[in-house]
Amino acid sequence: MNRTPPPNPGAYVARKRGRTGRVVLTAVALVVALAFLLPVLWLIASTFRSSTETFANSSSMNWHMLWPVHWTLENLHSAIDNGFLRNLANSVIVAAVTVVLGIVISAMAAFALAVVDFPGRKIVFGMVVLSFLVPFEAIAIPLAHTFSDWGLTNNMPALILPGLGNGLAIFTLRQFFLGIPSELAEAARVDGAGWPRIFLRIYLPLTRPALIGTGLILFLFQWQAYLWPILVTTSDGNDVAPVAIAKTFAAFSSDYGRVFAETAVLAVIPAVILLGLQRYFVASVATTGSKN
Repeated sequence: MNRTPPPNPGAYVARKRGRTGRVVLTAVALVVALAFLLPVLWLIASTFRSSTETFANSSSMNWHMLWPVHWTLENLHSAIDNGFLRNLANSVIVAAVTVVLGIVISAMAAFALAVVDFPGRKIVFGMVVLSFLVPFEAIAIPLAHTFSDWGLTNNMPALILPGLGNGLAIFTLRQFFLGIPSELAEAARVDGAGWPRIFLRIYLPLTRPALIGTGLILFLFQWQAYLWPILVTTSDGNDVAPVAIAKTFAAFSSDYGRVFAETAVLAVIPAVILLGLQRYFVASVATTGSKN
């Protein structure tokens, strides 16, 4: 005869505490998320209202901070009329070319450092790590002087080249490559495959999340770049979007509505890309390269 086991008061209390803890953590997470989201919502709302209304409703906490009373597209029209689309196109071109070429260069360098055994490999890897530990601002001015001596100023190559050799991207891909079983490469070598074929046919197909994560690193590095573009470009036609926004501020007056519109556009584009590729970026960090 089967008997129903007596209830376990301890297990019931533990489950109840677990549910309560999850509710509390969820509430805290929502509050923190809202605190980070409010400035973004305020920026987007300010894009669709006049500067006067923006600052008039910023002195107190009310719904008008996040919801314009009078909607207008004047700020966006002002940005377009002043050539912001051209500057935005420059940013897109620089970021896109950097991502494509940078992924190729970073993947080949990471493969060599992770798989190919050559003399001085550890020294080269140490230099790669050192390259992204040193702030770019520390070498920007000497590097700009070198580019000027080479005649690489006021053009797209000047904006693109420094972003191609990204030490953090190489490091990320190398760590991923190290997680791929070395037996795969050894078996391919026994079958007569060379390093290029092993790289293209074995390692690259297994590293899609890492490649996308690397692309995001390269994209963000170029998309938010300000110091380097302002050092190597002097003409307004070659300005990228962050530099164009900075030049909007005048000595005695500024069109803040236009600044809000341009900043919102500049922020929304990477946000959409990051949200769309979030799962790949997380996978590139969480996985080690082994595939089931």
